[in-house]
Amino acid sequence: MDIQAGTPSVIDNIQSLAPLIWRNPPTEFLEQLPVAVYACDARGHILWFNSHAAELWGRAPRVGDDGELFCGAYKLFFDGRLISRQQTPMAEALRTGKPIHGVEGRVERPDGSHIWAVVRIRPITDEDGNTVGAINCFHERVGGWFETAEWPPNDRTRIEDERLAATYENVGAGIVEVDQDGRMLRVNLQLCHLTGYAASELLGRTIFEETVPEDVPEDRSHFRRQLAGEIERYSIEKRIYRKDGGHIWASVTSSSVRDAAGKFLYAVRVQHDITDRKRAELALARRVEEQDALFAFSERLQHCASAEQVHNAALDAITRALGCERASILLFDGARVMRFVAWRGLSETYRGAVEGHSPWAPDEADPHPLWFEDVTLADLPDELKRTIVSEGIQSAAFIPIVQDGRLSGKFMAYHGVAHRFTEAELDIALTLARLLGFSLARLAGDEARRLAERDAQQLAAIVESSEDAIVSKDLDGVIQTWNDGAERLFGYERDEVIGQPITLLIPADRQNEEPGILAKIRAGERVDHFETIRRRKDGSLLDISLTISPIRDRAGRIVGASKIARDITERKRVEARLRESEQRLQELLAAIPAAIYTTDADGRITYFNQVAVDFAGRTPTLGSDEWCVTWKLYHPDGTPLPHDQCPMAIALKEGRVVRGVEAVAERPDGTRVPFVPFPTPLRDASGKIVGAINMLVDLSERKQAETQQRLLLNELNHRTKNNMQTLQSLLFGAARGTRSEEARRVLDEASGRIAAMAAAQRVFYGTSDANRFSVDEFLGAVIETVRQTLPTDVVIVREPASGVLANDFAMPLALILNELLTNAARHGTKDSAKDRVRVGLIEHAGQFELHVEDDGAGFDLDAVRNTSSGLRLVLGLARQLRADFAVTRMPSRVSLRFAAERGA
Repeated sequence: MDIQAGTPSVIDNIQSLAPLIWRNPPTEFLEQLPVAVYACDARGHILWFNSHAAELWGRAPRVGDDGELFCGAYKLFFDGRLISRQQTPMAEALRTGKPIHGVEGRVERPDGSHIWAVVRIRPITDEDGNTVGAINCFHERVGGWFETAEWPPNDRTRIEDERLAATYENVGAGIVEVDQDGRMLRVNLQLCHLTGYAASELLGRTIFEETVPEDVPEDRSHFRRQLAGEIERYSIEKRIYRKDGGHIWASVTSSSVRDAAGKFLYAVRVQHDITDRKRAELALARRVEEQDALFAFSERLQHCASAEQVHNAALDAITRALGCERASILLFDGARVMRFVAWRGLSETYRGAVEGHSPWAPDEADPHPLWFEDVTLADLPDELKRTIVSEGIQSAAFIPIVQDGRLSGKFMAYHGVAHRFTEAELDIALTLARLLGFSLARLAGDEARRLAERDAQQLAAIVESSEDAIVSKDLDGVIQTWNDGAERLFGYERDEVIGQPITLLIPADRQNEEPGILAKIRAGERVDHFETIRRRKDGSLLDISLTISPIRDRAGRIVGASKIARDITERKRVEARLRESEQRLQELLAAIPAAIYTTDADGRITYFNQVAVDFAGRTPTLGSDEWCVTWKLYHPDGTPLPHDQCPMAIALKEGRVVRGVEAVAERPDGTRVPFVPFPTPLRDASGKIVGAINMLVDLSERKQAETQQRLLLNELNHRTKNNMQTLQSLLFGAARGTRSEEARRVLDEASGRIAAMAAAQRVFYGTSDANRFSVDEFLGAVIETVRQTLPTDVVIVREPASGVLANDFAMPLALILNELLTNAARHGTKDSAKDRVRVGLIEHAGQFELHVEDDGAGFDLDAVRNTSSGLRLVLGLARQLRADFAVTRMPSRVSLRFAAERGA
């Protein structure tokens, strides 16, 4: 894509708009989305993002920061080049007001790793059509664009040798050749760079002297097996000393070089620096441990019934997630003084000395975490510093705990040595604090609710004795009694209303309610929970719920009515907020530029956005359509996919998220769309599945990209084939031009081997799978190629073959077949009228067996092992395949048995 730099001046003139629904979506909803999503305002400031986006970026951008415009990625590459923030797809969408779909780019994270991401952006406009922001929905795609270089010209042998030597010295891996004692015979420049030693300092030393002692036994054991011929190659990861006293982690592959007789000459060891990877693995393991700690903490909090249980769960999570041995929790008491409520590994002396200290004011509106990498260097009072150090604490972090938007305390993490708290650790710490604060608030709410229930029971008894807002009136609507509750509710004192009509409390537009109520009372009917509006003494209106019952005298005659009035103003507000929240949620789903729909627990469609309608080519029927909004579904191979077996159905039936599945949707107009679904079950507070949400990602553009990839592979096949044909022609010409029979024979054999390799190459470049090939196609292609080099009366019988193999099997098998078929034709067919050469390649229980059988006398393997160059080639290739090689007579048969997967 072509994204121009710069931002049109019209964006600078856009004034701040009132907050819209999409600006502040519910966090719970964002975290339910199965893909990464974030939003920007018209100037490119990031408004919000979910955890999936932060995970793919490898960082959490600062919301609203001028330095974080348009995108949260550390670095972003398109078309192989690094782009500025002003050149990002989000900047283009905001600039043009046009949506962007299916664009792919490479996101580089701060740790150096990267992913390929597919971007879908939808601009947001106001009522006047002005672009006020945009939402970006993106997901990771494995693999990126192919980057090819021009195939080098047909260089001379000298140039190739020079280039090979230069490659040896400058290849991005250390290379060393060692003898049977492990002494270094030759090293390249990269190895010197990796270790910091000059070549002269390394030569003559052994590979084991340069290895960290803990890693020597494993390397030495493998090397001994390599010398003994038990293995030809092995790979290990070990630590290698540098000249400066440090060490690096290296991935070492040691390969044997042997002479024609199989005698060990030396080993070539290729060493890649994996220090950064090891560090990343340790960091990743730390992140996994942090996430596991968070998950375990969240799980435990669901079952905590007391503050003590919450405190213990929190201390376990803090020490585990932050990698510290000691921690504490302090909360404000009634006097707003911080007191220890839970701790690990702290003495009573220390707790008494530091209790009450807080780095924030009690009414701090937005407390931020504080930390000291080295307490001895911190700006703290000397007495406090001495107290901390004497406790064996050298590094500490202060993390605020907030409940209902108010600072309620802190937790502390301690290290016995200087420790730099990373941004990731602080994020984890703040998450722990939020969970802790939420759980403590929940417990407080539960306690308040328990007390409220107890009070409600007491109130029920009090209501019987007129402690609630209870009013009685006669059949003419004149107030007869007025309790304290009524006085509190309506603001009138008893003397002000006794003898006054009840209409005193009824607004003018609701005066017609009273006659109807009195009519029901006269008829002996009860009015339950009648919701209406009444006026207070100060003129304000309030929502109330009325329960009105007839009052009878001893004779059973109805003489009046008793009214119990309850204030439902707050409930009305909550209902209004709930309706508003539901409306906001639907507007947000409609604004996301991806097909989204929801179902109930039985799979019935309960909601869909307009993008889902556009994707399916139809409008689903709510409450009737099941499992998916599409008309028809198919597997990627074209076979029908019943709706009740689609990924959404599986997610609901099995109660799990479904990922990595592709399907094809057919619209009513017959068009088909490949897509990836992201179904995610939704659960209530008890964990019961109440429905599911699904996002459908259109793969049409990706499929087009894969077609382009196939074209590139075909071009590579064409060029490789041309090079092999050129090489064959050169060998053929050389063979025809030489006067030496021995030279002609060698050149003819080389030409045959090249032809066999070309046949194998045609097979695995012609398959739809770029990594594997059909055994049957391969066997037919190689046999047909070899047949063209044999006398016309030689008959080769091919047995049917089946199965698939990885591409790295192709060339060794092709060369082995060429040698065995050529040998059988020369020595095993004396009578062309009846002799046959039989070939088979069969698979059984994960093992493949290649056999070539003829009607000749056969040969003794030990007798010809050292005299036949072709046999030595076959044996060497068999070792490469980890194959068992066997020769039998009567009939004459050569067979190789090898595993379908290559060994280590």
